[in-house]
Amino acid sequence: MIDTQKVAVVILNWNGIKYLRDFLPFVLASTWPNLDIVVGDNGSTDGSLEFLRANYPSIRIIENKENFGFTGGYNRVLAQVEADYYILLNSDVEVQPGWIEPVIALMQTDVQIAAAAPKIMSYAQKGHFEHAGAAGGFIDKFGYPFCRGRIFYEIEQDKGQYDQEDEIFWASGAAMFIKKKNWDEAGGFDESFFAHMEEIDLCWRLKNMGYKVMYCPQSVIYHVGGGTLNAENPFKTYLNFRNNLLLLKNNLPFWRAFWTISLRFWMDLLALVRFLMEGKRKDAWAISRAHQNFVRRLFNSKVKSDIIKKYHKQISNEKYHHITGVYSRSLVWDFFVNKKTKFTDLEKKYLV
Repeated sequence: MIDTQKVAVVILNWNGIKYLRDFLPFVLASTWPNLDIVVGDNGSTDGSLEFLRANYPSIRIIENKENFGFTGGYNRVLAQVEADYYILLNSDVEVQPGWIEPVIALMQTDVQIAAAAPKIMSYAQKGHFEHAGAAGGFIDKFGYPFCRGRIFYEIEQDKGQYDQEDEIFWASGAAMFIKKKNWDEAGGFDESFFAHMEEIDLCWRLKNMGYKVMYCPQSVIYHVGGGTLNAENPFKTYLNFRNNLLLLKNNLPFWRAFWTISLRFWMDLLALVRFLMEGKRKDAWAISRAHQNFVRRLFNSKVKSDIIKKYHKQISNEKYHHITGVYSRSLVWDFFVNKKTKFTDLEKKYLV
């Protein structure tokens, strides 16, 4: 029976008492019968733990003594959670009572499905997709991630255009369903990412191992977004640019990684100049710092994480061309020059 599977919803919290207060009741209303709800805390100082203990004594709390980021925080917490399925859920997410059932049912249909994503809608604009995941994640040939329903800053209204179950490239960390055995097999998150794009790295690693990542539109959640780092934060800019390069290095075939990263340095330079022209000097400096950190990591073996040493395997060039969810053109060119601002505008023949 599907509903005998043990599911653990695991929320990683860092000074998010407001979101715990607003959204925990929705999680507690989930209808999955064999469910654990766990809050992992990353060294909060805002009274989050006191709030949980006073109001939700049945919720299990796992404490990290400091902020290990999204990656390190989840790795440490999930090492202490036993379940058949993990659901990594952001604290700023509103869920519906039956949100778990359709995703687990989908994942049970194929042993090769390791992870899955629900439809992620905007909490502020309920009829629109949300930036962090929308209707499933994809990636272009230069490593730029995008979603069905969201390309760069263009976000679509949901009109049922992406209501089909389908294989995708990556599932958002805002609400990622993953089988525990596959989480363990892949080694969890690469802690060198700290936060941002670590879920894409994990999904890419799973795909390199021969597994699938799926999208389940029957499950709908509503995400606030930007709860920890908003889009205007230079540290987020730094993480996004640095981690995108790590993503390519970790998962692409060697020579493809070499040429792609070389081109990306020039493309990132254009972004740096654009930030300078817009007066965003801190963001421009963040890109420069991202490149400096990435180069140091290339030549300093001491900063290599355990996940890279043990689990990352660069896929062969032949296999790379058969991974589902890759757009074999430049998304930057098609978006900014060819004005293809929606997923449905992209030519299907270039989507593997």
